[in-house]
Amino acid sequence: MNTPFQILPHNLLPPGTSIYQGDAAESASVSLRDPARSVFTDFHHTRPFSIGSAATIAEVNDKMIACGVRLLFVADAAGVLQGLVTFTDLFGEKPVRYIQEHGGNRGQIVVLDIMTPLSMLDSLQYGDVLGATVGDIVETIRIIGRQHLLVSQALENGSQVIIGMFSSTHIEKRIGMAIELSARANSFADLERALT
Repeated sequence: MNTPFQILPHNLLPPGTSIYQGDAAESASVSLRDPARSVFTDFHHTRPFSIGSAATIAEVNDKMIACGVRLLFVADAAGVLQGLVTFTDLFGEKPVRYIQEHGGNRGQIVVLDIMTPLSMLDSLQYGDVLGATVGDIVETIRIIGRQHLLVSQALENGSQVIIGMFSSTHIEKRIGMAIELSARANSFADLERALT
């Protein structure tokens, strides 16, 4: 069978072959004065993972484990962002609070019940990130009070696309210090509790 493709040269691996362990710069420490890009998770190079809003807590946990992540984007079938769900959402107070308010049990809770909706997600514009430092990102995360900070870019049609994110956990590892998040009300129930 004739084909326009060719077989590439190949050979058996020699003894002593090792597995690439990633970019050494990725594990190197950074300072607060370094460019923000040095702690940026760029979705052009790192695949983001998503899940549907009808998935159960168990399904979310299984997918997080399989993908090796602690955050999943919540998207509809067309890939339109609806929100996000984190490891903290699964194992923090949100499921307990949902059961107290609505009844049922943990196995009946779906992503829609505990996710952070799109309307509550903060985002930076990529153009602003290009001139920022790690310290600028740390201060923004600290004041906003979220573990993850999304980065978006405007498309020609005026819509926004998420192209990456900053993670406080990742930044803490790289700078060697904890980021103290400000308290922030994440829902009307949180706000009501904070005021009473």
